Amino acid sequence: METMIGHPRLSRLFRMQWEEAQGAYVLLYPEGMVRLNGSAAEILKRCDGRSAVPEIVAQLERAFNAQGLEADVQAFVADARQRGWLV
Repeated sequence: METMIGHPRLSRLFRMQWEEAQGAYVLLYPEGMVRLNGSAAEILKRCDGRSAVPEIVAQLERAFNAQGLEADVQAFVADARQRGWLV
């Protein structure tokens, strides 16, 4: 899969935070809320506008002692961009 270019960051329309009542991270936006699974939250935490997707993949692979996450991270970032979560 082709490496995505750019440094993804959360859109200004969304705010990510831990929601105790949900027991999970959520994305808040004017019309509602999206409950995130653990993997989505870990990726979005690293989408700070400073790190490129390959750097995010490397961070995740180090943090979770895992290999081969690139395709999954790229697919998630692409989907999150389509949903307007990331710019």
